[in-house]
Amino acid sequence: MTTFEFLLQGLLSAMEPMNLLYALIGVTLGTAVGVLPGIGPALTVALLLPVTYRLDPTGSLIMFAGIYYGGMYGGSTTSILLNTPGESASIVTALEGNKMAKAGRGGPALATSAIGSFVAGLVATLLLAFLAPYVVQIAIQFGPREYFALMVLAFVTVSSAFGDSALRGLTALFVGLAFSIVGIDQLTGQTRLSFGVPDLLDGIEVTTMAVAMFAIGETLFVAAQGMRGPETVEAVKGSVWMSAQDWARSWKPWLRGTVIGFPIGAMPAGGAEIGTFLSYATEKRLTKHPEEFGNGAIEGVAGPEAANNASAAGTLVPLLTLGLPTTATAAIMLAGFQQYGLQPGPLLFATNPQLVWGLIASLLIANAMLLVLNLPLIGLWVKLLTIPKPWLYAGILVFATLGTIGANPSVFELGMLLTFGLLGYVMRVFGYPIAPVVVGLILGPLAEQQLRRALAISQGDVTYLFTSPIAAVLLVVAALAFIVPLILRIRGRGAMLSQMAANED
Repeated sequence: MTTFEFLLQGLLSAMEPMNLLYALIGVTLGTAVGVLPGIGPALTVALLLPVTYRLDPTGSLIMFAGIYYGGMYGGSTTSILLNTPGESASIVTALEGNKMAKAGRGGPALATSAIGSFVAGLVATLLLAFLAPYVVQIAIQFGPREYFALMVLAFVTVSSAFGDSALRGLTALFVGLAFSIVGIDQLTGQTRLSFGVPDLLDGIEVTTMAVAMFAIGETLFVAAQGMRGPETVEAVKGSVWMSAQDWARSWKPWLRGTVIGFPIGAMPAGGAEIGTFLSYATEKRLTKHPEEFGNGAIEGVAGPEAANNASAAGTLVPLLTLGLPTTATAAIMLAGFQQYGLQPGPLLFATNPQLVWGLIASLLIANAMLLVLNLPLIGLWVKLLTIPKPWLYAGILVFATLGTIGANPSVFELGMLLTFGLLGYVMRVFGYPIAPVVVGLILGPLAEQQLRRALAISQGDVTYLFTSPIAAVLLVVAALAFIVPLILRIRGRGAMLSQMAANED
């Protein structure tokens, strides 16, 4: 079957009444939670992860994708109306979007953000559908050493791309790898690091750790900051619809943002924030209204938001085809696959084509649903921003706890939830990224298994790991993935500081 036929088959699956309902629930929940201040897509997906536990895999992952896209949409509302980016990728949206809101143009800012996200998500999802099979054809040729090299690339990606220090990222990764060896050894059947506790024989539950470290740890950290001054929600004045001039100034940035964001999202160690900064810089260079930049230029919202959502779809290319997470949200989505015993990668396309293509097709439907939901219901999302902070944080903690009880009704599991939540809080306090811990827990057993298989084939010859052309290329890319983010981080920090200084002037 051709890609087009697979996509049509996926659309038929995604348009089944129950799957449409799951997609609608997912985008609504994702937007509602993502719009709350201080809650980004990663925390949104982690918090709602247990909600999908009892569903069938296809319905669950469709809801999951809706939550992911909804969280991305919701973050732009917070950035524009509250000047509080939920994640680093929304910083640029806040720069221009909040200035537009203060000038009484919050409606057009939200509209160009929503429509730009729709355009970018639509184009990027189609690119995902047509590029994925080619990546799968390459990945099918992978043996144990190629898979081990791919795992190394994943480890380097998450440890170097997240946080302000590659050393802290590596430290967090090794914490996750240490947790991953708890339980019964897959090859020998020996117990490791279980300390005589029967509940640890099956290893540490990925869902529990993801919810604890992202939802509980992040919430405790944000709540511990206290009130850092009053937060003013800018009212949406006038019409939310864009004028003809707004359309004329937005459509090109939408397309340019899509072209910039998608490949960066698909690259190991890409990161959505890089695409948004590049899009912003491009629009500032090409604009016919340079005097408006820093004072509320609509191009400065349209381009970066398109880049942000195109990057989100781009992230799914390495995740679905190689099982390689390149963002914190992708790491949580990987945990979502694993709770059903599914491992994203080339074999998933062969063994579960209906699930994979239904998921890809559901992204198209989720995009359309989000456009319909976001513009008419802007007033409702604005009201959510007024929820008192103590109620918000208490609600998140209760929801995360109830979700864990529903998925794993055990006193021991609740204890693990609390322990990992406190660990996540401590790591955030000292500036250690969370994503490498979760990725280490998920991919650690796979990397160990493939390494031991490769060494068994070569009878202990370590050079065997480097003699395959594909493995050698992946290891070289891993080395670049370690070095390039360091350079980009230094340059990006300098560009951001200069931009903020210019805005203050």
